[in-house]
Amino acid sequence: MVSSDLRGAMDGTGAPTAVIDLGAFDANLDALADRARGLPIRVASKSLRVPAAIDRALAHPAYSGVLAYSVPEALHLHARGVHDIVIGYPSLDKRALARMFAEVGACTNITVMIDSVAHLDIIDAVRDFLAGPRAEAGPESVPTAEDPRTTPEARTTQPNPAEATAASVRVCIDVDASFRLAEAWMGDRFHIGSRRSPIRDENSAVALARQVAARPGFDLVGLMFYEGQIAGTGDAGRSARQAIVRRMQKASIAELAKRRAAVIAAVREVADLEFVNGGGTGSFESSAVEGTLSELAAGSGLFSPGLFDGYTHFRHRPAAFFVTPVVRRPAPGWVTVFKGGFIASGVPGADRLPTIAWPPGLEYSGLEGPGEVQTPLTGPGVEDLRIGDLVWFRHAKAGELAEHFNEFLVVSGSTVVESWTTYRGEGLVL
Repeated sequence: MVSSDLRGAMDGTGAPTAVIDLGAFDANLDALADRARGLPIRVASKSLRVPAAIDRALAHPAYSGVLAYSVPEALHLHARGVHDIVIGYPSLDKRALARMFAEVGACTNITVMIDSVAHLDIIDAVRDFLAGPRAEAGPESVPTAEDPRTTPEARTTQPNPAEATAASVRVCIDVDASFRLAEAWMGDRFHIGSRRSPIRDENSAVALARQVAARPGFDLVGLMFYEGQIAGTGDAGRSARQAIVRRMQKASIAELAKRRAAVIAAVREVADLEFVNGGGTGSFESSAVEGTLSELAAGSGLFSPGLFDGYTHFRHRPAAFFVTPVVRRPAPGWVTVFKGGFIASGVPGADRLPTIAWPPGLEYSGLEGPGEVQTPLTGPGVEDLRIGDLVWFRHAKAGELAEHFNEFLVVSGSTVVESWTTYRGEGLVL
C-alpha cells in the first residue's frame, strides 16, 4: 500500500526516482528499538548506503555505531565524523589499509574483521611496508591496485606514515553462526546459513584469539555472529517448505544459544572483549533475549524491502521505493514502464524481483519480467493507467536500491522535504 499523500508528492515525476517515506523510516527506527529490548543497535550501512539515513539512525538513542562492509567505506564514514565503526568483512585492500594507518584516529575508531591468521598477515605486511624505507611516500605508495574512493584531500593524515604504523589495530573475530544438521555425524554437509567463517566453536575461536594476543600491534576487542538462516530467511507461508524453515529456525536458535555462550566464555579468558555483536532485522526476537550479546546489528528493517514481507513475527512499514512512469500502452491490457529491472542479489528466483507496490494487482510479463530499459505490466486496473502515470515498486533488498540512484527524494506527509544523496551519488563505488 502506498498512501495517497506519498503518491501525490511524486505527481509529475517523469523519470525513475527513488523515494523515502520519512514517517515510515522513523516508525521503523522505533520499531527496531522496541524489538531490541534495550540492546544497542549497530547500523548495518550496506543495507542503507545513504549517509543521511545512517546519520538519522545514529541520532536515535537506541542506535550506536556502524557495521560497515569495507575499509574504504569505513574511512569515508570516519571522515564524516562517525567514530565507532566495525567492518563486517575481512579486507585484503592494502591501499585502503594503508590509509587507515595514515588517517588520524582511524585505528582508534575502526575495528577490522578477521577469521584467519592470513588476515593479520596482510595488515602486518602493510604496516611493514609503511615502516620501511619507502615510508615517506605515504599510503599511496603501497604496491596494489589504485583505489580512487578515498582521496588524501578528504582526510587528515599523520605527518609521518612510519609513526602511524605504531598504532594498534582493533580486530573482531567473525564466528560462524550457521546451522548444521547432525553436525557431529555429517560435518558441514547439511549447512544452512551464510558461509562466512571457518571459526565455529570455542576451540577454533580461542586458537585464533591467542594468535591475536601473541601478536604485537593488534587488540582483540570483539566477536561477531550473524545468524543469516534466521535473520535473513522469511518464515511465512503454509507450504511444506516454510514449515521446515520454521522448524529449522527453532532448532538453530537453541543450538546457537549454547554454542555462542561457550565461544564467548572461552574467548573472554583470552581477551577483554568490548562487544559481542549478532543478529539482524529478522532475528531480533531470538537474538535479543538470548543473553549472550552486547549489541545487535540491523539496517534493512529501516527501509523494509520486499523480502521482509515474508516474516511472521514482525511487520515494519515499507519506507524505500522507486517510481517510474508509464511510457507505452503496447496492447489492450498492458502498459510498459521505463526501466524497472533492479534485481536483487542472492539465489535467483521470483523473490529477487521488485515488488509492485502500486497500483495493486499489477503483474509482470511471464516472458519478459522487469527489464533493463522497459518493464511490461498487466493485471487489474491497468486500463486506468495513462502514459505518464507512475507505478511504485519496492526493491527486494534494502541497500541495493541505492546502487541504481544518485539520490532519494524524502517525503514527509505529502511534501518532498529533502534529497538524500546515496553512496553512488557521492561517487563511491564500494
